[in-house]
Amino acid sequence: MTSLIDVIFLLLLFFMLTSTFSKFSEVPLAAAGSGAVAQASDAKPVFLQLGPDTLRLNGDEIALDALAGSSLAEAEKGTVLLVSLGADVDAQRLTDVLVKLREMPALQVSVLGG
Repeated sequence: MTSLIDVIFLLLLFFMLTSTFSKFSEVPLAAAGSGAVAQASDAKPVFLQLGPDTLRLNGDEIALDALAGSSLAEAEKGTVLLVSLGADVDAQRLTDVLVKLREMPALQVSVLGG
């Protein structure tokens, strides 16, 4: 009969080899309430189109890494950024973009459904 310590060791080895050690990130999302009044701003809204493999800022294709160095970095406080989701965009792709946009606190990000 196998000793108890051998069974525990095998279970420990199994769980160590099958678990994943991924770092998960939190992205705060807030839904607008009914009857919410939008703040008036003189700045024109910026449009970001998100596809599974593409990213377009006001119609011009841009890389995800170049987003921080684009015109969004110099946007004035309160600038509205509309993120449009294309077909087949997964949650991880959206999260990657939202994490990059979090570095620009002047933007008011709104995600549009696809």
